[in-house]
Amino acid sequence: MSASAPGTTFIVLMLPFLAAVIAPWLTRRLGHNAAWLLALAPVAIFLHFLGFSAEIADGGVVTGGFQWVPSYNVSFSWLIDGLSLTFVLLISGIGALIMLYSGGYLKGHEQLGRFFSFMLLFMGAMLGVVISDSFLMLFVYWELTSITSFLLIGFDHTREASRRAAFQALVVTGGGGLALLAGLLVIWNITGVSQISLLLILGDELRNSPFYLLALLLVLGGAFSKSAQFPLHFWLPNAMEAPTPVSAYLHSATMVKAGVYLLMRLNPVLGDTVWWETILPVFGGTTLIVGTLLAVRQTDLKLMLAYTTVSSLGLLVMLTGFGTEHAIAAAVLYLVAHSLFKGGLFMVAGLIDHEAGTRDVTRLGGLRKAMPITFVAAMAAAISMAGLPPFIGFLAKEEIYYALWATNPWSLAFVAVAVIGNGLMFVIGFAVAIKPFFGPVVKTPKAAHEGPALLWLGPLTLGIAALVSALISPVTHRFISSPMATAIAGEAESVTISLVPHMGPALILSLVTIAFGIIAYRMLDRLRAAMASLLAAIGWGPDRGFDQFITGAVRLSVWLTRIVQPGRLDIYMTVTFLMIAAALIGPMAWYGEWPSMPVWPQDVQFHEWVAAAIVLIGLGAVIYASDRLTAIVSLGIQGFAVALLFMLFGAPDLSFTQFMVETLAVVILALVMTRLKLHASDHRPTLQKAVDMSVAIACGGGFMLYLMAVTQQPFNTALSDFFSAYSKVVAHGANVVNVIIVDFRGTDTLGEIAVVMVTGLAILSLIRIRTPRVAVADNDPDQSAGQGTGQTAGQSREAR
Repeated sequence: MSASAPGTTFIVLMLPFLAAVIAPWLTRRLGHNAAWLLALAPVAIFLHFLGFSAEIADGGVVTGGFQWVPSYNVSFSWLIDGLSLTFVLLISGIGALIMLYSGGYLKGHEQLGRFFSFMLLFMGAMLGVVISDSFLMLFVYWELTSITSFLLIGFDHTREASRRAAFQALVVTGGGGLALLAGLLVIWNITGVSQISLLLILGDELRNSPFYLLALLLVLGGAFSKSAQFPLHFWLPNAMEAPTPVSAYLHSATMVKAGVYLLMRLNPVLGDTVWWETILPVFGGTTLIVGTLLAVRQTDLKLMLAYTTVSSLGLLVMLTGFGTEHAIAAAVLYLVAHSLFKGGLFMVAGLIDHEAGTRDVTRLGGLRKAMPITFVAAMAAAISMAGLPPFIGFLAKEEIYYALWATNPWSLAFVAVAVIGNGLMFVIGFAVAIKPFFGPVVKTPKAAHEGPALLWLGPLTLGIAALVSALISPVTHRFISSPMATAIAGEAESVTISLVPHMGPALILSLVTIAFGIIAYRMLDRLRAAMASLLAAIGWGPDRGFDQFITGAVRLSVWLTRIVQPGRLDIYMTVTFLMIAAALIGPMAWYGEWPSMPVWPQDVQFHEWVAAAIVLIGLGAVIYASDRLTAIVSLGIQGFAVALLFMLFGAPDLSFTQFMVETLAVVILALVMTRLKLHASDHRPTLQKAVDMSVAIACGGGFMLYLMAVTQQPFNTALSDFFSAYSKVVAHGANVVNVIIVDFRGTDTLGEIAVVMVTGLAILSLIRIRTPRVAVADNDPDQSAGQGTGQTAGQSREAR
């Protein structure tokens, strides 16, 4: 394990955020050509991390960072091994192509600069997820991907569908993020470590913990929501409301693979258990089948690809759950292959829409001559998606079947799932790559022609990468596949699959998949109609369930609000003081630890009797006051008595402050009361008076008991000694109280001053209110009360 230069790596990680800041300014000056300059940020990231590839290929791990919150052992640190390096290279490499593609796709869009900023923020967030070593850093970046994806999915915020899709994605993935946070806290509590690099050697301790299952389920909640596992898959196809560059990036290299990354990262510590090897394959296999069947139903190119992304994520989760050497190798190869062919196909779909004016596959045909480069890029991606040689998708498919094949029922069931899923993905891949380009020329909304270089450069590059990575598979395995598999397995792994296929059952399964795919492709229209009928018969689905859940949550909140927020100040005050009394008296009653009753001192001085008499006189004046104004003035006597006590016990500065505050409070309250037309006497019914009196006695008694309990404890002089020792030395002040307020608690004091200022301004506004008098009946006291507060009689009744 070696350390990287913290400064250089940190700056490189901040590049997307820095580029996001200047993107609007740059776009205003260069227009869509700003994409060329902004793409330099991900290119620089790609080149920087590519420099670690040789060291990591030799089994090394690169770490770095610095302390973030030292008192809690929280750091801003990174971990670069085969897994994180592969993800970084995919995120930055495909990200650079997506930035260029965005410039061509949204050329002339008035919000192009804002779009560039959002994309770069999204890129930076995803990079942070995959290189984070600190739990807190991982969670912060994890949630940042949810926020930035919300901004991107809802980019066209004037459309209701975009807003709904963005909100849905944020709720699902944000809720999963909270589950992940709880899971990380449980893991932290079990192992005592808050860094992934330290956690990876504590797998046995975590698996043997009685809280293992709780930690696993919470982590799976975060991973399954992010990677759209059934039944949380519905948000991902709806995210297609985002512009196509977002879809291409989201599905190929970024957010949806964050959950898969998390599962792969934690496989060494959470894997190799019955729970792991049951939950992941079952949910992953279900997602694979559900995604491909729903993809068959679609006619929109983006939705067809979106549902196959759901199925591909299910396949990756299923393989990760199996956890065997070849299953991990298959997951690694398929993840890389999927990033390349899915990014390319999404950009092809957007290019067709951009140049032909539609994405409906039933309204497209004969575009091969009009868009030859796009056709070549589409075919390259589709061949890889179908798992045919000589593309990397073929290596992945062969390794999948080799990993899953066994004669036991469990393995055979998942072999069948993989064959059906891969066969249907074969169908969708060629449906996107063949149907728009072959057959008779169909009249489209726009006269189709080849797009500009910014649009076809990305898919063509990814198609070539899918081809070259398979042709030079030994190099690919040395620098990508084997280091990544090693990081996932937690021990040295070597991937060796080449274009020469595995002989035996794996080859037979591959041929069966191709045959099934060809047959299903020829029957695509009938399959689509059958799925449409089936879904219509089922009716309800998770997407509709989400709307019902939100509607129910809103109705529940309205109902609760009507109960806890009825609009009556007296209820709010009663509940507040009841909670205060419960908080004060409850713990003492629960534990039976009541304070001892005080003993009246024998040597009470005359001036102390005077102070006590003032308190009692003030209390009586408040209780027997005939009107509110008199009660307020009488209440000030209590404050003055407290100030007098401060003075008697040697705190003249506190005494002076108390005198000033009490005087100001009495004056302000009196001024406010003179502006209100209130009843001269107390009109509360006897029962209400009894309730209010009980609450007041409970609060007063609670504070009395609490203060008695505190004063009966041994006095801890640690703070006093600290301030006495350092007030003069550190703050250069002889008055300890002043030093505490101004220096040691300077920020807190500033906040208190700000609160007082805001309160004063609010009171001033109340005092200066001038409202016209409303003519009311002399015999209607309720209307008179409403008039004094600037309300009409109707408004007063409504408020009540």
